[in-house]
Order: sequence, then C-alpha cells, then structure tokens
Amino acid sequence: MNTKATALMNNYARLPIAFTHGEGVYLFDSAGKAYLDALAGIAVCGLGHAHPELAQTLSEQAARLWHVSNLFEIPEQASAAEKIAALSGMDKVMFCNSGAEANEAAIKLSRLHARQKGIDRPAIISFYGGFHGRTFGAMAATANPKIRRGFEPHLNDFIHLPFNDIAAVEAQRYRPDIVAVMLECLQGEGGIYPVDKDYLRRIRQLCDERGWLLICDEVQIGICRSGKWFGYQHYDIQPDIITLAKGLGNGLPVGACAARGAAAEYFQAGLHGSTFAGTPLVMSVVNKTLDIYQRDRIAEHVQTTADYLRRQLQRRLGDLPLLKEIRGQGLMIGIELQQPVPQLVEKGLNKGVIFNITAEKVIRLLPPLIFKLEHADELVEKLYQILSTC
Repeated sequence: MNTKATALMNNYARLPIAFTHGEGVYLFDSAGKAYLDALAGIAVCGLGHAHPELAQTLSEQAARLWHVSNLFEIPEQASAAEKIAALSGMDKVMFCNSGAEANEAAIKLSRLHARQKGIDRPAIISFYGGFHGRTFGAMAATANPKIRRGFEPHLNDFIHLPFNDIAAVEAQRYRPDIVAVMLECLQGEGGIYPVDKDYLRRIRQLCDERGWLLICDEVQIGICRSGKWFGYQHYDIQPDIITLAKGLGNGLPVGACAARGAAAEYFQAGLHGSTFAGTPLVMSVVNKTLDIYQRDRIAEHVQTTADYLRRQLQRRLGDLPLLKEIRGQGLMIGIELQQPVPQLVEKGLNKGVIFNITAEKVIRLLPPLIFKLEHADELVEKLYQILSTC
C-alpha cells in the first residue's frame, strides 16, 4: 500500500511509517514490528489502543445512531456534562470537536464577559511558552512565533507575559481592558514546565480582585494525566472556565468548554454552536471513557506509575552528559537535553519506542495512562540505549 498519498497537503512532516493496529500500550506496523507507545497520539489514547469496552461501545452506538444535530436533545451529551461538572466543580459544559475549538469558546465567553463589564476592546493575558491551538483566536493566545508566522495580522486581544513571573502580571493589574487570564497548569509544547503554586494562587486572587475570568487550558494535562482529574486540582484553586479535549474521547474528536458562575450563563441559544459537536456516536464513547477512568481509579494509578517512572528515569539517565533536567507532572514528562540531537525520534523508532520532541531539545513522554511498571522499565531502558550512544 502506498502511504505517501500525493493528494494530501504537505502540512505535516510525517515519519515514513504506518501502523496497522494497536493493543494496549503497543502499536504495530505493517511488518509486524511492535512499538512501545510513549506518546499516546499526543496525550490522547489514555486508555491505550483498541480498548475492548470502548470498541464495543462504539460498535453498539454506531448500529443505533450516529448524528442528529444539536437542534434536538442528545441524552448522551447531558450525561457526559453531568459527569464533567461533578468532577471539575464547573456548573455547565458545552461540547465541541477539538481543543482549539474549546479554547475559541472560552475566548468568546471572555468577550461576553467584557460586554457585561462595559468593555468594548477587551484584552486577555496569556503566556510565553503556552500553546492553545491553531485557529485564529487560539493562535493569537499562543506566543510562539513558529505557530504565528505567516498568518499576520493576528487578533490583538492578547497580552503575552513571561510564565511564572507574578511581577509581570501584577504590572498589568490596573489596565481597564483586561477581562481574563488564560494559561496551562503544565505547559506542554513549551517544554513541559509546571506552573508555580504561589504564582497560580496569586493569579486567582488577582482575578477575584479585578473581576477577570481565570481560564485553565486543560486540553493536554486534563482527564487524569497529571495524577488528578484536572491539573488545577493540584493547586487548591478553582478556575472560572476550563477547556478539555485529547483524553476525553480516547481518540475520537471531541472537546469541551466548562464554566462556572456568571460565565456558565453567557452562552444562550444562537450565540455559539457546531454542526458536529457532541454527536451520539462520540458522546457514547466519552461517557464510557469517563466511567472506566472512575471505575479503574486511573488518576491514582497514574500517580503510582509516574512516581516510579520519574525515579527510574533519574536513576538510569541522571549521569548521562547529554541530560540537563527531568521535569513534569504525572504521565506528562519532559527530558531536557543539553542540545538538540538530530533524528532522535527516528532513533527511537528503530529501537521500538515512540516519543516526540518539543521546544527543540525536550523529549516529551505522554504514554497511555494504563502504563504499568514493566512498561516504565521497558521505556527507561530503551531511552538509555538511545541516549547513551548519542
């Protein structure tokens, strides 16, 4: 089979490999070679590949009903919204198709918040190193020039500030046009940098004092990847809006924007929508995914596995000259190297392990959340074999 279809636009730098099937934490190529998946489709397949219960749920729902549109009630949406609200402390949930769409919804809620405050030209604080998506609002929130280059002019709604620098935020506190702060509790694309606890708590205080909305982008760290259901739950604060995607559907395209308080009431009929958002097919899998995470206590499992994996990484890799730092939270781990290593991802594939590189020299590990200790040992050994020869 020719996998290099010339009719595809060239907007991805694809690796020359195609997988035919998966099982748990492994993927298999057309030659039958097994690969330990330490990327999980970029933090998506938290329950691994070909999960039998999810496959059965999808098959059964596909035989009943795929799509009806949001002109009608969709019970599967209502059920999933109740679960997310109960787990997150939010009041109401809106479904969409991706993390970028969820962040666009959050930005639109902040605009409606501005109207309530009589602000005609609102601004949102976001942070260097953050990543919120590639649609125009989400791209404007993202300070990375590689993401923004070529798409000027950008929306001018965002004030980009240094991450974990509270003085920079304090300096903006009396601007009358600010309506929200948007951040990730653990920056993924920026190099796996966690937010400082005191910093996040002070931002929450400033939001309360100034009437700003606090938007936590949970697209990558949410749904138990951090060892709690949501990243902000490590910091004893409650956002006003959260955005979700990735692990929510274990591979089916779905996102969600959840809000509490006044922000939960801003969207009224006709103000925002999507043809494909929250179909019965997708939402049946979302409900089953959330049920399995709760039943199997995945958050607690992540804590145990992640602690072990971090210790083993430090023990095995800590003395390598190439290593600079290991950091992260839960099963979202970054291994920063002293300098970029050419073809490092390809070296991993040759050894039968999948990961990717972010911020040029940070190995990003996002394994399925069902990783066991023996998988952690296998991953550490493969990484040692790769890095010790670089």
